[in-house]
Amino acid sequence: MSPTLDHQRIDRLYNFLEGTVQRGEVPGAAVQLSIGDKPSVSKAFGRFKPNLATPMQQDSIFLVASITKPFTVAAAVLLAERGQLLLDDPAYHYLPEFGNSGKEDISLRHLMTHSSGLPDMLPENQSLRERHTPMSEFIEQICQLKLDFPAGTGLQYQSTGLAILGEIVQRVSGISLQEFLRKEFFEPLGMKDTALGIDGLPEDRVSNVKLPPEQEGVDWDWNSPYWRNFGAAWGGMFSTVEDLTRFLRMLLNGGELQGKRIFSRSNVETMIRDQTSPMPLVPNEQKVRIRGGLGWRLAPSSCWGFFGDFLSPGSFGHGGATGTVFWADPKRDMTFALLTTQPSIWSESLLCKASNLAIACVN
Repeated sequence: MSPTLDHQRIDRLYNFLEGTVQRGEVPGAAVQLSIGDKPSVSKAFGRFKPNLATPMQQDSIFLVASITKPFTVAAAVLLAERGQLLLDDPAYHYLPEFGNSGKEDISLRHLMTHSSGLPDMLPENQSLRERHTPMSEFIEQICQLKLDFPAGTGLQYQSTGLAILGEIVQRVSGISLQEFLRKEFFEPLGMKDTALGIDGLPEDRVSNVKLPPEQEGVDWDWNSPYWRNFGAAWGGMFSTVEDLTRFLRMLLNGGELQGKRIFSRSNVETMIRDQTSPMPLVPNEQKVRIRGGLGWRLAPSSCWGFFGDFLSPGSFGHGGATGTVFWADPKRDMTFALLTTQPSIWSESLLCKASNLAIACVN
């Protein structure tokens, strides 16, 4: 018998999320669950902006932060599928100015699996944003970085690596990453409310993130025109729970959705397969804590708390610093997307609990 959703338990999830809003733990949120080809269930909670009474809508658009990362990786994988690059090629083959200070040994696969040795952010990250620096200067400075460890010998979350990967996608494809994602993923999949950067989305439907203290009173925060138009390859995408569900459903369907084939089935299997455990030079304790595919965080993993406790082995997904999570459980043929406006520094436990409640909805 195929799995089904228990609507009494869905109400339990909804009541939990409504309770977080009533207690002031989350300003606003939207959630969507799907099982197989059955209709998805979704609902919105709270306020559209933290300080306004306007209610959140099911089709409200959120800054999804690091949920962007698997999309940037998917763009590079698609170029590999088309014979335009190889995953184990050195990154500097496509970005010559990157090939210095030990970075000559960094492959595209290292960038996709957080095993390159690059730091998460540039040391000058805040000052660059304060000056409203364009992406080109970020890339120039990342190209001059020294590594924290040699490529392939450790795992360390690294947004700088995704910036480099996004630049490589642009140079190989000949179009911007923003345009590539729109042309190859968003338009074919009907993800009409998704873009890298605001990119023409209706701003009256874009929710505001509750800002952490370091972003209050500045003009480069997550809600600012600067950041909304920046289009960071590591965290600048905007989307809805419905659109993210469509992307996950395409992957669970082996690379195809409603007659639109995006990837070959074998390439989907490669993206969501454990890429980090077989790395011979990575310490075993890191392999246990952090399991990753190509751009995806994999369950089980003790480091990725967004997933909760009960996802099946082989499940994949990602979270974001703005209080977002989405995942797919192939064994249950299930997807889950929860977007909030409460940054994960305050809401990670909440996202875990919501994931647990979502999994309990499956009979």
